[in-house]
Amino acid sequence: MSDSNNEKDLIVEGKHADNERLKLDSNYLRGTIAEDLTDNLTGGFTPDNYQLIRTHGMYQQDDRDIRAERQKQKLEPLHNVMLRARMPGGIITPTQWLAVDKFSQDKTSYGSIRLTTRQTFQFHGVLKPDIKLMHQTLNDYGIDAIATAGDVNRNVLCTSNPVESELHQEAYEWAKKISEHLLPKTRAYAEIWLDGEKIEGGTETDDIEPILGKSYLPRKFKTTVVIPPQNDIDVHANDLNFVAIAENGKLIGFNVLVGGGLAMTHGDKSTYPRKADDFGYVALKDTLVIAAAVVTTQRDWGNRVNRKNAKTKYTLDRVGIETFKAEVEKRASVEFAESRPYQFTFRGDRFGWVEGIEGKHHLTLFIENGRLIDGPNSPLKSGVAEIAKVHKGDFRMTANQNLIVAGVAESDKDNIEAIARQYGLINDGISKQRQNSMACVAFPTCPLAMAEAERYLPGLVTKVEAILTQHDVSEEHVILRVTGCPNGCGRAMLAEIGLVGKGPGKYDMYLGGNHSGTRVPKLYKESVDEATILTEINQLVEHWSKKRNADEGFGDFTIRAGIVAEVKVSKRDFHA
Repeated sequence: MSDSNNEKDLIVEGKHADNERLKLDSNYLRGTIAEDLTDNLTGGFTPDNYQLIRTHGMYQQDDRDIRAERQKQKLEPLHNVMLRARMPGGIITPTQWLAVDKFSQDKTSYGSIRLTTRQTFQFHGVLKPDIKLMHQTLNDYGIDAIATAGDVNRNVLCTSNPVESELHQEAYEWAKKISEHLLPKTRAYAEIWLDGEKIEGGTETDDIEPILGKSYLPRKFKTTVVIPPQNDIDVHANDLNFVAIAENGKLIGFNVLVGGGLAMTHGDKSTYPRKADDFGYVALKDTLVIAAAVVTTQRDWGNRVNRKNAKTKYTLDRVGIETFKAEVEKRASVEFAESRPYQFTFRGDRFGWVEGIEGKHHLTLFIENGRLIDGPNSPLKSGVAEIAKVHKGDFRMTANQNLIVAGVAESDKDNIEAIARQYGLINDGISKQRQNSMACVAFPTCPLAMAEAERYLPGLVTKVEAILTQHDVSEEHVILRVTGCPNGCGRAMLAEIGLVGKGPGKYDMYLGGNHSGTRVPKLYKESVDEATILTEINQLVEHWSKKRNADEGFGDFTIRAGIVAEVKVSKRDFHA
């Protein structure tokens, strides 16, 4: 659609989705959650509260591995919740980490900590009697789970380990400011989980939501702060992105990118992954007012009739990019300047030791799939806890599910590395391919999963490594990502090879992303099993190894060789 100021193009008319009813009736996200907590006849929540607890950072789940057996026993599913913490920029102190570690060990069904692609941690398998204790324990250590899920602005990401540490500190502070500015102002979280206690860093407010509104947003909203040349947070997976622009090593402003998003629905061609559009440059002083203007424009214009088309990306495509941008400028009383030049050249994490400023060093640890648990011969979770006991800096959780031990003095490096090696947190044999592969959680906990992802990826990577070795490209890597469904949590729609779950053991196979994360891939094979996937990868890698140009990545080769067409404009090209 061309840009238009016609009022009928700005608001989608029709009966609102039921989620709009429950948000409006929730009394600013309270619902009857408190009453549900006292119902001992079930381990779950009522349907409305099942949705509302998401805005408090939780998803109701159950163990799908045992669901059928419980049904035979005429038992309800083993309901529990997954909690996702709010950690802007992914920074957590050693003291906080040890508290998280202890709770995960004592009060979760799986005893694990999961590092997520949203640069935070998740607890899996918390039963209803321990939910309130979980929130109160986190609050005691300055952590909350406000607005990490649901129709709100979620955890704000920030580049984890840039080349310039001073610039990172400035960018991180802005990530925190943006997070606080866009948070729900309701007291519901404190009332329900903290017995009305004041949240650290919060303020007493009346139940007024000046930015989010009484009905909150039409759909989830994701925001990032990124420092070029690293695109480690995948800007094109997010609704709103602030690309740091620096002069002489100091942050002076941001280029603002709007309208990225990866989720889609199988069989629905009105849904598609989409890159973000560059609106232009703003000075630092205008950051928060621009953030609020983008959010309120999406709040007012987003599709509240059809949730599958409710994200910011669809609003931009429906009303027109220039129309949306002009409205943001009007609401913010700020005009975007011409974008400042920048380039993304890399989006993985920089593993091993990296020297920062003031004699401090950062150690990035590879955590496969972000899952920290003690297994046979790999006590990873205990290893991080041992580091936390002696570490004087902080930890940084990355958007690629890894962990950085940050701010290590020169004199402490040997001790930190020795602990990491002792507990299997450093493995010099990890390939570049494994370091650049990623999966969402999927089975057994995610209710949306159609196929395996986290449990499937390690074995798949081993087979892909063998293919790379067979064709003499073992020192290269392909951005490989697997998701259990098309909702985008593992960011497969920015991969060079993306596998999206279609059913048990079946995946749609996408090709054509690139190393910098600036291109959406295209469907190559539909609903294929592992044997077919490996056959295709083998043939494709062979062609790539023999016919590629110098330094040509796998995804770039698949486009140039005509294996798949390039997706330039998602609405037009993705399903074509």
